[in-house]
Amino acid sequence: MTRDAVIEVAREATYAIEELPLNRYDLYTADEMFLTGTAAEVVAVTKLDGRAIGSGKPGPTTQQLAKRFKALATRGD
Repeated sequence: MTRDAVIEVAREATYAIEELPLNRYDLYTADEMFLTGTAAEVVAVTKLDGRAIGSGKPGPTTQQLAKRFKALATRGD
């Protein structure tokens, strides 16, 4: 459910969405990475196997999606 909602807000923000198999090289060389989950919602991954992902800080796309997801999740509260 959280994953679907994050994909929905990403599409609304005009991000292209692709689901592809990835290997470690893809992950190590990513500009940004995040995980989604019911409790965590959207959380940046800044390090993997001791290696920094991108700048080693949450990136602008991750931050924007987290903000948009939070807005969606709190509508009507």
